[in-house]
Amino acid sequence: MQLSSSSGNTPRNGETSPKVSVVIPTLNEERNLPHVFGKLPAGVSEVIVVDGGSVDRTVEVAKELRPDVVVVQQTRTGKGNALACGFAACTGDIIVMIDADGSTDPAEIPLFVAELVDGADFVKGSRFAKGGHSHDITRLRKLGNDGLNLVVNVLFGTKFTDLCYGYNAFWSRVVPTLDLPDISLPRPADGSKLWGDGFEIETMINIRAAADGMKVGEVGSIEHERIHGQSNLNTFRDGFRVLRTIFSEYGRARGQRKAKHRGAVAPVRVQQAPNTTTATETTTARIPAQTSLEQIVNRPSVSGRTRPEHRQHTPRINRGREVGTRRTDDINARRARATLED
Repeated sequence: MQLSSSSGNTPRNGETSPKVSVVIPTLNEERNLPHVFGKLPAGVSEVIVVDGGSVDRTVEVAKELRPDVVVVQQTRTGKGNALACGFAACTGDIIVMIDADGSTDPAEIPLFVAELVDGADFVKGSRFAKGGHSHDITRLRKLGNDGLNLVVNVLFGTKFTDLCYGYNAFWSRVVPTLDLPDISLPRPADGSKLWGDGFEIETMINIRAAADGMKVGEVGSIEHERIHGQSNLNTFRDGFRVLRTIFSEYGRARGQRKAKHRGAVAPVRVQQAPNTTTATETTTARIPAQTSLEQIVNRPSVSGRTRPEHRQHTPRINRGREVGTRRTDDINARRARATLED
């Protein structure tokens, strides 16, 4: 099907619904998959299971539960590499990334799709936005998450409420902008991970989406406890890795801005999108669980209607200023002058 690429226009009433691909990284999750697959909403077109070398029946169970599942073996190790492999295999217009342990609720997928259809480029779940909650996070991890949020919001001029939550959805056209590590690269000889192959992937893509100037939104999401098995997350090790990611991404963004000013072509734009009202701000109230994706895409338009106060959604993460100190109106003025000179 054809979508209108980066124009911001999305399918609506009477038009073809976007194809939704769901990416699920797995490693020994055979006991959790029945729960996760059972809660996938009607209308999901494609399920990509990325296996990290499971020694149980993860792959077999996935095929039993959904015969049309696409199973991909990741090329290195780590969640970041698993997601990059999954994104590369997707054929859908919208990509949703969820966890295989039951902590992210697949029944919330229509909430994310609704935001994308209403104008967002990238939507992230938040356990701490209105309507969100966590049954799993500890006080120590919550304190660390708050601190990391603060650092990112100060450095990048954003308004994230939950930086480290891995429930995200976006239009497939934004994948090249995320610039993830090439899945064809070999694993380092010393057994370490390439930068972006670990848990820092969630922070990396959130920052890159916002720094690129995409329309980034949040939806309140409820995190559940892992059903079976043990998490591979290490609070201190991965926390420091995320902090390193934040400063690395800040340096990357500033370097690209300087390259643009020298006339070089930078692969990622670092200015924030103009702060204009979008259809995202006029979406209907929270969508009930088990709502099909066709119902979301083809629901009546609410353009021009005031957004209800109980809408569990933060429409824009971007504050409308460039990484560093330059504001969007300065950028737009310089662009206008450049156009006239050309």
